[in-house]
Amino acid sequence: MPTLVIFGASGDLTSRKLIPSLYQLNRKGRLPADTRVVGVARSEFTDESWRENLAKTTEQFSEEEFDAQTWTAFARQIYYQPGDIGKLEDFNVLARRLKSIEPPSGGDRVYYLATAPQFYGPAIEHLGASGLADDALGARRVVIEKPFGMDRASARDLNRDVHKVFREDQVYRIDHYLGKETVQNILVLRFANTIFEPIWNRNYIDHVQITVAEEVPVGRRGGYYDRSGVLRDMFQNHLLQLLMVVAMEAPVRYKANPVRDEKVKVLEAIRPLDPQAVARDTLRAQYRGYRQEPGVAADSQTATFAALKLAVDNWRWQGVPFYLRSGKNMACRTTQIVIQFRDPPHMMFRSSKGISEANRLVIQVQPGEGIRIEFLTKTPDAGMQLQMTGLDFQFAQRFSQKMPEAYQRLLLDVFNGDASLFARADEVELAWGVIDPILAAWESSGRPDLHEYEPNDWGPTAASVWMALDGRDWYDVCPVLAHH
Repeated sequence: MPTLVIFGASGDLTSRKLIPSLYQLNRKGRLPADTRVVGVARSEFTDESWRENLAKTTEQFSEEEFDAQTWTAFARQIYYQPGDIGKLEDFNVLARRLKSIEPPSGGDRVYYLATAPQFYGPAIEHLGASGLADDALGARRVVIEKPFGMDRASARDLNRDVHKVFREDQVYRIDHYLGKETVQNILVLRFANTIFEPIWNRNYIDHVQITVAEEVPVGRRGGYYDRSGVLRDMFQNHLLQLLMVVAMEAPVRYKANPVRDEKVKVLEAIRPLDPQAVARDTLRAQYRGYRQEPGVAADSQTATFAALKLAVDNWRWQGVPFYLRSGKNMACRTTQIVIQFRDPPHMMFRSSKGISEANRLVIQVQPGEGIRIEFLTKTPDAGMQLQMTGLDFQFAQRFSQKMPEAYQRLLLDVFNGDASLFARADEVELAWGVIDPILAAWESSGRPDLHEYEPNDWGPTAASVWMALDGRDWYDVCPVLAHH
């Protein structure tokens, strides 16, 4: 009978993601029996008024079925405790409230920090000082949302503060991308099928492209985003996580530490970029109109688009470049991984375009979740002309149920004590170690040019030129999306 305590309970994350996910888990019978949810924030709600508020938002943001009667039964397990993260006395009051709603024998507790990052340190310090981290009467776990610091030094400081109160095995650093079904399916694709793993290496793969495109501008997040930028917002976490899953070796078993050990090895193998390499292997851009967004400086040099070329210096990936790109205000919302295979050693045929085209594997993480294999076939009644043909697997066609929100899987893993899909302390610091030299070069006086691109486009023209210098092209995601 665990208790989930959500700090920052009046925020968007709680109403849009956490409560709807908990409700859906409960509706499916997957939530541990008699799970209690306690919201903590400065807003003056009562238990009943918060439940009423959550009923409306949960119905609005649930992407799966919503049933009022099921919600009413679930809502009886939801409580609200007004409190200020900055005040130790409020944690003491919370401790008494938790004892009043939990059985005398105690139970497991999960503390979820759904707050702004500057409150992580005070919240963890006060959890320790108030005795709420004491695990004598049950497991105590803490969930920390990204960003985990703003650079390697601040990430190390945060890890040090967390470890003063919680052991590493109690800490769950959450990145919702790892909860997505398609991301988890990459591991299954690679390690449960014999047809892929033998060719998943430098002998057969020419390069890898990872794209995370957002169609929305920064909007109300301008103040935060202008201090952060695309590298901190997307690359240090989401894109590097995807790179690790694609590049990692097979763990000895599917458990938290073996999985995370292999991911860390990938980060350790990424070649650091010196200032000369940053100038050559990175590109930054800003969408037109960004400086007019609320909270953004009129002379802002913050990048809203970036492209990186990274090398993984190990036996499997030597000589295989990983191209990463992400941007705001782009043509559409998509997350996609392209495994581009090499040309055959000798091509006897010519494609209908007059040029040879190699096989590729396209993993569509979102939307239109699925996998597409592209291979050459003979064009009917056209001699020996070839054309690229796609073989598709789409989750929506194969499975009738809707794709669950990523937080459902991750919350369930926290309750079960499974940290396989969560970042470890050393992983976070190593990821910042990849990004920090790029940030330093971009923020120096000799920084690379800041290109401009039009809203609702695929980034600056310079990004295509940059790829062409390597003799490669960005894979056009639009046909795949249109196909879905």
